[in-house]
Amino acid sequence: MYFPSLRLLLAATCLFSVTAGLSAQAPAAPKLEFPAASPTATLKQRVGVTDIEITYARPSMKGREVFGQLEPYGAVWRTGANNATRIIFSTDVKIQGSALAAGTYELFSIPGPSEWTVIFQKAGKQWGAYAYKPENDTLRIKTQSVALAAPVETLTLDLNDVRDTSATLNIIWAKTRVPVKIDVDVVSVLVPQIEAAMAAAGDKKPYAQAAMFYLDNHLDLKKAAQWMDAAIAAQPELFYLVYRKGLILEKMGDKAGALAAAKASLVGAEKSTMPALKDEYVRRNQELIARLK
Repeated sequence: MYFPSLRLLLAATCLFSVTAGLSAQAPAAPKLEFPAASPTATLKQRVGVTDIEITYARPSMKGREVFGQLEPYGAVWRTGANNATRIIFSTDVKIQGSALAAGTYELFSIPGPSEWTVIFQKAGKQWGAYAYKPENDTLRIKTQSVALAAPVETLTLDLNDVRDTSATLNIIWAKTRVPVKIDVDVVSVLVPQIEAAMAAAGDKKPYAQAAMFYLDNHLDLKKAAQWMDAAIAAQPELFYLVYRKGLILEKMGDKAGALAAAKASLVGAEKSTMPALKDEYVRRNQELIARLK
């Protein structure tokens, strides 16, 4: 019977140990991350006191004909790629004049040669529009598309024309822009809060901001004037508050009072040691004085 020599056994044992050690020390395969065909983007925008957030995947043209071919006319589209596009409103809004409650929605659309249907559906974590059911729609609106002079390679959703009470959601891709008007009722949200703040105890109140909000939104101008007076009394050195009092008085029809406020603010602006603020309010007051004369 053959028995291996001690030398051979030792050599085999050493070889096994070295091989095992090398295997244990071998680096793991690197984690690969490939570019997404349609990368995800998130857009956040405050409109008035409403927060709007949109999350969507952005496909690109890549030489393809988009609307009418890649995305057929008359068919429901996820308004993006991958998961259905998601849009969140923190308060109630109006879409093209139709009411939509605060909440999270999936944004679908039906492209057309000139008219689109834009659909808001309660969020259901859908992949694409394959499981889309019209009976689950919360709101459907129609809007006219706008032809672009130059193509946009990658789908872009943006919120533009932002005002205190409105904004426009634009769906932009290829040579098409689809505008959707969003209105927010900032007055009904903010006025009760302003009134409560003014009625509360304490001296630190948003007098100037409240006064300008009432001026800008055509509310009670007498209250606006009283609040601006309180702001000026607290910080009489702020000449730009005096200018804003002039704006309130101008809108109230008190030209003499507005003119006196503008002249007083102009004197303060001319004495300012801050060049940018000085130049801006010298110009503004001169324009107000010219309007009032």
